[in-house]
Amino acid sequence: MLEPSHNDPQLSDIAPPAPYGPTPTSRQLFWHRERPLYGFLHFTVNTFTGREWGFGDESPELFNPTDFDADQIAAAFVAGGLETLILTCKHHDGFCLWPSPLTRHSVAASPWREGKGDMVREISDACHRHGLRFGVYLSPWDRNHAEYARPEYITYYRAQLRELLTQYGSISEVWFDGANGGDGHYGGAKEARRIDAATYYDWPTTWGLVRELQPEAVIFSDVGPDVRWVGNEEGIAGEPCWATIDVTGLAPGKAESEYLNRGDRDAPNRVWLPPECDVSIRPGWFYHPEEDDKVKNGEKLVDLYFKSVGRGGAFLLNLPPDQRGRIPDTDVAAVTDMRRRLDHLFANPITASGSGLTVTASQTRGGQTDFTPDCVLDGNLDTYWATNDGVTTAEITVRLPESRPISVIRLREHLPLGQRIHAFAVDIASGEGDEWQETFRGESVGGCRLIQPGGSDSIVADRIRLRILEAGACPAIEEIGLFSGSATVAS
Repeated sequence: MLEPSHNDPQLSDIAPPAPYGPTPTSRQLFWHRERPLYGFLHFTVNTFTGREWGFGDESPELFNPTDFDADQIAAAFVAGGLETLILTCKHHDGFCLWPSPLTRHSVAASPWREGKGDMVREISDACHRHGLRFGVYLSPWDRNHAEYARPEYITYYRAQLRELLTQYGSISEVWFDGANGGDGHYGGAKEARRIDAATYYDWPTTWGLVRELQPEAVIFSDVGPDVRWVGNEEGIAGEPCWATIDVTGLAPGKAESEYLNRGDRDAPNRVWLPPECDVSIRPGWFYHPEEDDKVKNGEKLVDLYFKSVGRGGAFLLNLPPDQRGRIPDTDVAAVTDMRRRLDHLFANPITASGSGLTVTASQTRGGQTDFTPDCVLDGNLDTYWATNDGVTTAEITVRLPESRPISVIRLREHLPLGQRIHAFAVDIASGEGDEWQETFRGESVGGCRLIQPGGSDSIVADRIRLRILEAGACPAIEEIGLFSGSATVAS
C-alpha cells in the first residue's frame, strides 16, 4: 500500500466529509462514548411476594427490608464497573419507593423506616457518594390506581414524574417501558383495562416534560426518543445492529421486537436511535431465593458485553436487592468477576502507546494530515481517517514492530458524520511471508464494534487490516484499538 502524501499545497483546504444520513444529538453522542455499561435496580413489594408483576392489591406493609443499605448497593454497581444506576421507582403494581403525596400506596404506608423513609432519596444520595449517575424508571402501567386507562391517570402520572425529576438532583436517564394495561386491582375494581398504546399516554408531551425538567437526561423507550429497546430482555443486540431506525407508526409497547433488534440501515425516514440491551443477572428482574443458584457468572456477562456494547449498543444489567435490601454476595461476586475479566481483556492496549506502530491506507482524503491514517491511533475521538468523496471501498493497515498476541480489536466510526460503513472485513498477518487471513466479516460498525479474532483465545499477529467493502459515503474511522490482555482469567 502507498503512504499518503501530506505536502501538496493545492490540497491544503480540503473540507471534512458531509454527514451521511441521521447523526446523533450531543446527548446521544455522550451516551455512546461515556455510558456503555450501566445497571438496573428492581426492588418493590414483588421482592417479598415472589412475583415478577404485582397485581396492584399488595399491602404496603409487605415492604420491609430488614437491613437496607444503599451504600452496599451502590458499591456493588461500582465493583462491576456499572457507571449509572436506574431505579425502578414504581413498577406495574403501582407501589412507590418514595413518599409521593399523591398516593398512600408507597413507602409512607410501609413499616420500613416507620413510614418515614424515602428509598429514592437514599439510593440517589448513595449514587452521588459513589460517583454513579442516577436514573429513574416510572412504569406507565399502574395496576393499583383507580383511574388507570382514563384521562385522569395521565395527569397523576406526569405529576409523579415531576416529583422524581425535581426532588432528586441530576437525572441521567428516564426509562419508559411498553407494559400497557391488562388485569389489575385498579382501586378495587379488579378488572381488565385496555388502552391504545399509541395514543393514550400522549408520549410527546411526557417527553417534553423530561426535556423541560432534566434537559441532559437520556430518554429510553421502545422508540426513544434518545435510546431504543433492543427488542429482547436477553442483553443481545442483532447482528448487524444499526443505530438508525424508522419510528413511523411505532410507540412504546407498539413495535416489532425483531425490527428493534436489528435497526434499519436504509429506511428513508430513519432517525438516530441506538439500542440499549437490558438483561437481569438472574432469570427474574426481582430477587427470588429459588434463583440463587441461577446467577449469570462473570464469563457469561462478558459474553453479553460483547454482544451488546460490542455491537454498538449499551449493556443495562439488572442487580436486584434481596429481602434484606442488599445485593446478594453471589451477584456481587459475579458482577465483580465480569469487571475483572473485562479489565484483563482490555489491559495492555497495544495502540495506546503508538511506539513503533505504523499506519498506512489505500487512500487519504485530499492527502491531508487532518484525515491521516494516524488519527485512528491518537486516542482522540474528534479526529478520524477519511477518504475522498466517492471512495467507498478502502483499506487501512496497522503494523506492529513485532508479532504480539491480540485478544480484542475495537473499531469506531466517527459518529458525528453518521453511520457510513455497510460492510467490512478484518484481516491479520504475522511475518513478512505470511498471507492475510480474514478473521471477521460484518456489516455495522457504528460507535463501537468489538472483535475477538481468536475467539476465546488470543491470536498472534504483527499486521491488522481493516477493509471497507461497502459504504454509503466515504468512510470515517476514529479508532482502531488493539488489545493484548488475557482472554481467560484464573479464578
